[in-house]
Amino acid sequence: MHIHFLRHATLVLTIHNHKLLVDPMLSPLEAMDPVPDSGNLRRNPMVPLPISDEELQQVLGNIDAVLVTHTHADHWDPSAQAILPKHVPILCQPEDQEKFEQAGFAEVHPVAERLAWRDLQIDRTGGQHGKGELGKRMAPTSGFVLHTDDEPTLYIAGDTVWCPEVEQALQQFSPEVVILNAGAPTFVTAGGPITMDADDVCQVARSIPGKKIVAVHMEAFNHCRLTRSALQTRLIEEKLENQVQIPQDGDTLTFAKMS
Repeated sequence: MHIHFLRHATLVLTIHNHKLLVDPMLSPLEAMDPVPDSGNLRRNPMVPLPISDEELQQVLGNIDAVLVTHTHADHWDPSAQAILPKHVPILCQPEDQEKFEQAGFAEVHPVAERLAWRDLQIDRTGGQHGKGELGKRMAPTSGFVLHTDDEPTLYIAGDTVWCPEVEQALQQFSPEVVILNAGAPTFVTAGGPITMDADDVCQVARSIPGKKIVAVHMEAFNHCRLTRSALQTRLIEEKLENQVQIPQDGDTLTFAKMS
């Protein structure tokens, strides 16, 4: 199983000979307005894609499907909607099905609980996009667990903090690889964070000793406060740095099924 990490939550997953584009945020540098109430006026995305336009077209020409955890602009942006071929299959949470169909995508597969897509089994998991009232206002978000017979079980947690739903998914599916959206996005007046902070990442790691974690969703959008270096420092303090990988934009990670 290969994970080609592009930036933020956007990656190309190669699993069982299928290529899935996950949470595409494909806009050029600074093409979108800042997230308001963030205390940071920089435009988004704050970093460019690590591949050229020509390389991006090659990537898009080879994908078999797109997996979207939810449709906030840092996971599904106007560029992705415009660039992606309308015939490409979209795998999504049921709440977003109509949005994709209205955008002209012809093959939309909502995952209510479990979906068999080709030879992949996909389970949808819950989460909390923040705590308390803020989390309730942030719109539905989902995680997804992908299973095959001969590759690691992968849990893409999506935009969530550490919560009972995440703990249940880890216990129920026993994933060998977990992708966590870190970054600790925070608002000046509404609070946060609305995805995982360093405490949450450490909590996940301690709950699944021996399993691999990939921490992403940092340094690309203006409301994210947690940096790669700060997270790495915390992981070293907690002696978890060998369990949690923090890829740079453009990195490719490879995982084999554990015996």
